[in-house]
Amino acid sequence: MVCLGNICRSPLAEGILKSKVNSTHFFIDSAGTSNFHDGDLPDSRSILIAKKYGIDITNQRSRPFKKNDFDVFDIIYVMDQSNYQNIINLARDEKDKKKVKLILSENAASKISEVPDPYYDSERGFDQVFKMLDEVCEIISIKLNDANK
Repeated sequence: MVCLGNICRSPLAEGILKSKVNSTHFFIDSAGTSNFHDGDLPDSRSILIAKKYGIDITNQRSRPFKKNDFDVFDIIYVMDQSNYQNIINLARDEKDKKKVKLILSENAASKISEVPDPYYDSERGFDQVFKMLDEVCEIISIKLNDANK
Protein backbone atom coordinates (compact mmCIF):
# COMPACT_ATOMS: atom_id res chain seq x y z
CA MET A 1 0.00 0.00 0.00
CA VAL A 2 1.57 3.29 -1.11
CA CYS A 3 0.63 6.95 -0.69
CA LEU A 4 2.70 10.12 -0.51
CA GLY A 5 3.75 10.37 3.13
CA ASN A 6 2.68 6.95 4.44
CA ILE A 7 0.74 8.55 7.30
CA CYS A 8 -2.88 8.78 6.10
CA ARG A 9 -4.17 6.54 3.31
CA SER A 10 -1.63 3.73 3.05
CA PRO A 11 -1.54 2.99 6.81
CA LEU A 12 -5.34 2.77 6.75
CA ALA A 13 -5.24 0.46 3.72
CA GLU A 14 -2.58 -1.69 5.39
CA GLY A 15 -4.55 -1.97 8.62
CA ILE A 16 -7.83 -2.65 6.89
CA LEU A 17 -6.46 -5.37 4.61
CA LYS A 18 -4.56 -6.99 7.49
CA SER A 19 -7.86 -7.19 9.38
CA LYS A 20 -9.44 -9.10 6.49
CA VAL A 21 -6.82 -11.75 5.65
CA ASN A 22 -4.88 -14.42 7.49
CA SER A 23 -1.56 -12.81 8.38
CA THR A 24 0.23 -16.16 8.32
CA HIS A 25 -0.44 -16.39 4.58
CA PHE A 26 0.09 -12.77 3.52
CA PHE A 27 2.59 -10.03 4.26
CA ILE A 28 0.99 -6.61 3.99
CA ASP A 29 2.92 -3.39 4.48
CA SER A 30 2.76 0.25 3.48
CA ALA A 31 5.18 2.92 2.34
CA GLY A 32 5.32 6.44 1.00
CA THR A 33 6.72 7.90 -2.18
CA SER A 34 8.42 10.54 -0.02
CA ASN A 35 10.46 10.34 3.15
CA PHE A 36 8.79 13.40 4.74
CA HIS A 37 7.54 11.38 7.72
CA ASP A 38 10.10 8.56 7.86
CA GLY A 39 9.72 6.73 11.19
CA ASP A 40 6.57 8.63 12.24
CA LEU A 41 3.31 7.15 13.46
CA PRO A 42 0.30 7.41 11.16
CA ASP A 43 -1.56 10.73 11.30
CA SER A 44 -3.56 10.94 14.54
CA ARG A 45 -6.77 11.22 12.51
CA SER A 46 -5.97 7.96 10.69
CA ILE A 47 -5.32 6.30 14.03
CA LEU A 48 -8.62 7.59 15.43
CA ILE A 49 -10.72 6.60 12.42
CA ALA A 50 -9.16 3.12 12.31
CA LYS A 51 -9.83 2.73 16.04
CA LYS A 52 -13.45 3.82 15.48
CA TYR A 53 -13.81 0.74 13.23
CA GLY A 54 -11.90 -1.61 15.54
CA ILE A 55 -8.48 -1.52 13.86
CA ASP A 56 -5.25 -0.58 15.66
CA ILE A 57 -2.59 0.95 13.38
CA THR A 58 -0.39 2.38 16.15
CA ASN A 59 2.31 -0.24 15.53
CA GLN A 60 2.94 1.16 12.03
CA ARG A 61 5.76 3.57 11.20
CA SER A 62 6.14 5.57 8.02
CA ARG A 63 8.86 4.51 5.62
CA PRO A 64 9.78 5.43 2.06
CA PHE A 65 9.20 2.98 -0.78
CA LYS A 66 12.46 1.36 -1.90
CA LYS A 67 13.35 -0.38 -5.15
CA ASN A 68 13.80 -3.70 -3.35
CA ASP A 69 10.08 -3.53 -2.44
CA PHE A 70 9.56 -4.78 -5.99
CA ASP A 71 11.34 -7.98 -4.92
CA VAL A 72 9.40 -8.33 -1.66
CA PHE A 73 5.83 -7.72 -2.85
CA ASP A 74 3.71 -9.40 -5.52
CA ILE A 75 1.26 -6.48 -5.78
CA ILE A 76 1.90 -2.81 -5.05
CA TYR A 77 -1.30 -0.85 -4.57
CA VAL A 78 -1.04 2.92 -4.91
CA MET A 79 -3.63 5.45 -3.82
CA ASP A 80 -3.54 7.90 -6.74
CA GLN A 81 -2.07 8.66 -10.14
CA SER A 82 0.81 10.73 -8.73
CA ASN A 83 1.90 7.84 -6.50
CA TYR A 84 1.46 5.47 -9.41
CA GLN A 85 3.79 7.51 -11.59
CA ASN A 86 6.35 7.87 -8.80
CA ILE A 87 6.47 4.10 -8.28
CA ILE A 88 6.52 3.35 -12.00
CA ASN A 89 9.51 5.70 -12.29
CA LEU A 90 11.37 3.53 -9.78
CA ALA A 91 10.56 0.30 -11.63
CA ARG A 92 13.58 -1.50 -13.02
CA ASP A 93 11.73 -3.39 -15.74
CA GLU A 94 8.32 -4.45 -17.05
CA LYS A 95 7.98 -7.13 -14.37
CA ASP A 96 8.18 -4.42 -11.70
CA LYS A 97 5.71 -2.18 -13.56
CA LYS A 98 3.14 -4.97 -13.82
CA LYS A 99 3.01 -5.21 -10.02
CA VAL A 100 1.80 -1.60 -9.62
CA LYS A 101 -1.96 -0.94 -9.55
CA LEU A 102 -4.27 1.84 -8.50
CA ILE A 103 -6.04 0.32 -5.50
CA LEU A 104 -9.50 1.45 -6.61
CA SER A 105 -9.03 -0.40 -9.92
CA GLU A 106 -9.90 -3.53 -7.92
CA ASN A 107 -13.40 -2.17 -7.37
CA ALA A 108 -15.28 -2.33 -10.67
CA ALA A 109 -18.19 -0.44 -9.10
CA SER A 110 -16.06 2.54 -8.09
CA LYS A 111 -16.87 5.72 -9.96
CA ILE A 112 -13.48 7.22 -9.09
CA SER A 113 -9.99 5.91 -9.71
CA GLU A 114 -8.05 7.66 -6.93
CA VAL A 115 -8.29 7.66 -3.16
CA PRO A 116 -8.38 11.34 -2.16
CA ASP A 117 -5.73 12.53 0.27
CA PRO A 118 -7.55 13.51 3.49
CA TYR A 119 -4.53 15.25 5.03
CA TYR A 120 -5.97 18.76 4.61
CA ASP A 121 -9.54 17.60 5.23
CA SER A 122 -11.60 17.13 8.37
CA GLU A 123 -12.25 13.92 10.27
CA ARG A 124 -15.17 13.42 7.87
CA GLY A 125 -12.68 13.14 5.01
CA PHE A 126 -10.76 10.46 6.88
CA ASP A 127 -14.01 8.59 7.50
CA GLN A 128 -14.88 8.70 3.79
CA VAL A 129 -11.39 7.45 2.87
CA PHE A 130 -11.70 4.65 5.44
CA LYS A 131 -15.02 3.51 3.98
CA MET A 132 -13.65 3.66 0.43
CA LEU A 133 -10.58 1.61 1.41
CA ASP A 134 -12.65 -0.82 3.47
CA GLU A 135 -14.84 -1.56 0.46
CA VAL A 136 -11.95 -2.17 -1.91
CA CYS A 137 -9.96 -4.14 0.69
CA GLU A 138 -12.95 -6.44 1.10
CA ILE A 139 -12.78 -7.15 -2.65
CA ILE A 140 -9.00 -7.64 -2.51
CA SER A 141 -9.28 -9.96 0.52
CA ILE A 142 -11.79 -12.18 -1.28
CA LYS A 143 -9.45 -12.44 -4.28
CA LEU A 144 -6.44 -13.17 -2.07
CA ASN A 145 -8.26 -15.73 0.06
CA ASP A 146 -9.67 -17.46 -3.06
CA ALA A 147 -6.19 -17.59 -4.63
CA ASN A 148 -4.77 -19.05 -1.43
CA LYS A 149 -7.19 -22.02 -1.37
